[in-house]
Amino acid sequence: MAARHVTRGVLTALNGTTGAGLLIAVLTRSRLRRGRHGVLIAEGYRLPIPPASCFTVGSVIVTRRSAEWLLDEQRAALFGHEHRHAEQYAVLGPLFWPAYWAACGWSYATTGSWGVRNFLEKNAGLKAGGYPTDLPLRPWAVRGLAAIRSRRRPDESPSPD
Repeated sequence: MAARHVTRGVLTALNGTTGAGLLIAVLTRSRLRRGRHGVLIAEGYRLPIPPASCFTVGSVIVTRRSAEWLLDEQRAALFGHEHRHAEQYAVLGPLFWPAYWAACGWSYATTGSWGVRNFLEKNAGLKAGGYPTDLPLRPWAVRGLAAIRSRRRPDESPSPD
């Protein structure tokens, strides 16, 4: 398990996303602290956006609260959620940002929630991140999915071509 955390840390350092997280911490005068599993915690973030209590950039979890608050056992699920985002940054690097915002847009357009249909948030754990776990699709999305399903061949077999 420790090797996995080291690998994640190295990848996010090499792809520049941890540097971006450190830059956010420095520019917002957040205090850097060591967290679990090789992540850093930038505590005391004061900007109004994003409105969440914490967010992750590379291997840096940025929080409005203290590191102790985030590391408290009562918030283990939230820490795990943010840590999974750090793992996503290791895989996607800077491509995380356009992928995340596209997924947010899709989720909001189809449900009115930034997270419910966002595959990155779902992978990190919706409930742990404070998102609802399911919401109904908006009417246009239901109609669109029904239209797509009606165009499929009844037996779902591939075309004979």
